[in-house]
Amino acid sequence: MVTTTALEDELRQLAGSVPDPELPVLTLQELGVLRAVHAHGPDTVEVELTPTYTGCPAIETMALDIERILHQHGVAHVVVRTVLTPAWSTDDITDEGRRKLREFGIAPPRALPRSGPVPLELGPTRTVVTDSPGPEEALRCPFCGSTETELLSRFSSTACKALRRCLDCREPFDHFKEL
Repeated sequence: MVTTTALEDELRQLAGSVPDPELPVLTLQELGVLRAVHAHGPDTVEVELTPTYTGCPAIETMALDIERILHQHGVAHVVVRTVLTPAWSTDDITDEGRRKLREFGIAPPRALPRSGPVPLELGPTRTVVTDSPGPEEALRCPFCGSTETELLSRFSSTACKALRRCLDCREPFDHFKEL
């Protein structure tokens, strides 16, 4: 287990408060992309950031926003390093982040059982999962809570989201895909 100093905890809180540029309803901490903050003396900080996927165009903006907020709080030298291991997963989104996504009208990713690589299944576009207990949580409409939804497009406003529609209230909504 890695121990952190009080200064590193404070700096992590500052860096983690930066809003995600593509999903500004979430902070980088809630999204789970902020991996670590290392203070190398009072004036030099190294921040480790993991993109949601390799080639994520928002990583540069995230890094600049972290640098800006830490500079504003008196840190002279800030280095933001992109780390790819361990890879980011939707499991890294906090409970608070999932709540905020739902309130923002985006269906949060479902918690899926993990036992190795994520399986890729191409199949029907309509949600077939019901409310009955089982290994997969039902995908709920963030507006009315119905599990009767259909896939409209595997990609939405960003590559990490799919576009779906509720068959009950008929509202379209984004679904943050499970990774």
